[in-house]
Amino acid sequence: MTDPFVIVGGDAAGMSAASKAKREAPDRDVLVFEKGEWVSYAGCGMPYYVKGDVENLEDLVSVTAEEFREQRDVDLRTGHEVVAIDPEAKTVTVEADGERFEQSYGDLLIGTGARAIVPPFDGMDLEGVFTLRSMDQADAIEDYVSAHEPATAAIVGGGYVGVEMAEALDERGVDVSIFEMLPQTLQPFGEETARVVEEHLREQGVDLHLETAVQGFAGSDHVESVEVEDDSMSADLVIVGVGVAPNVELAEAAGIEIGETGAIATDEYGCTNDEDVYAAGDCAEAENVVTGEPDHVPLALTANRAGRAIGSTVSGDPTATGGTAGTAIVKAFELGAARTGIIDDERAREAGFDPVSVTIDTETRPHYYPGATELTVTLVADQGSNRVLGASLVGPEGTKRIDTVATAVSSGLTVSELQNLDLAYAPPFSPVWDPILTAAKVLQGNLE
Repeated sequence: MTDPFVIVGGDAAGMSAASKAKREAPDRDVLVFEKGEWVSYAGCGMPYYVKGDVENLEDLVSVTAEEFREQRDVDLRTGHEVVAIDPEAKTVTVEADGERFEQSYGDLLIGTGARAIVPPFDGMDLEGVFTLRSMDQADAIEDYVSAHEPATAAIVGGGYVGVEMAEALDERGVDVSIFEMLPQTLQPFGEETARVVEEHLREQGVDLHLETAVQGFAGSDHVESVEVEDDSMSADLVIVGVGVAPNVELAEAAGIEIGETGAIATDEYGCTNDEDVYAAGDCAEAENVVTGEPDHVPLALTANRAGRAIGSTVSGDPTATGGTAGTAIVKAFELGAARTGIIDDERAREAGFDPVSVTIDTETRPHYYPGATELTVTLVADQGSNRVLGASLVGPEGTKRIDTVATAVSSGLTVSELQNLDLAYAPPFSPVWDPILTAAKVLQGNLE
């Protein structure tokens, strides 16, 4: 193997790149080194495994290791950790089964992902304290809940993991408290969406402690309480979900440039400062489609798309990895919350925009058709250019409408162009004026 395509990391970016490269250049050797045993799995589904909606952990695997090896002809080696990269010699050093060897490459993709941030809290090593970033961690949480049947749980962090795990543990009969040091949950979704979600969480029995900084956990062998300033609250189980950090140490040690976001810097094709080394997924930056600046938004589609593009590029068909609008959606019990683009006024001004926003409450179907529910839409645009900057939606149904705004944001549409889109209408699905169009009409009036 004189010119193999070598990939470090066997999840979304890595396996998408491997599959695409093998399809485009079937005669080229493609090697994937994955230090764990799980590959190509749906990390976003892990809370629903703990909840019980997903029966088996293996159901979260999209393509098994055996299928990659036997059906896609990818040389996938699990239990193999890449511990060093030598760009000058074009080799990686791999450890497996207590032994070490070197592997040469023609092109290299770093897809090392990200890890859960572990805060310096007292008691992080107590039994019953978990982070949730890997399949093994999801399995450990499920096992703990099944074995110990905790009565109370403390979730530290009110982001995606916190909100989804609150629902999962509530379904398992656990009394849940969320501790968030900021004034609101779901920070990237904006104040209005967070307010609706928080009201709903309280209605579901979740105890919210906003603007509350956790100091640590206490217990003898297993966790018994969460400690905050001047108070201690019972907790038989703790989930710490305060964010993720890109795994860049391997790249940085090899002289690969790290961007201002803390993730690996790449160009539009996913290439690093070394022309033979690429990076994609949760360890890498992507261009923000609104600002045009590098951003780090660790989401599944971004990773899969970038990996696939790099697979084409190294096979002779240069393909841009695409930018990110940060489009995301999360389920909070009976509500959905979604966001895209730039919603925060301060961030918009820092990017050189003059933001104007509206928030409307409207129904998802005509008043005469059964099943209509209220949808709250926040839409943001730039005063000077009329360009759509972002949006946030929350309601019991209809939050996938965020995709319409994501398309507008990515395409650089103005508010007037958005309000004139020809969207589908039928009473079971939407009123004549879709909620997105209604929000655009109101915002256009404000801009004028």
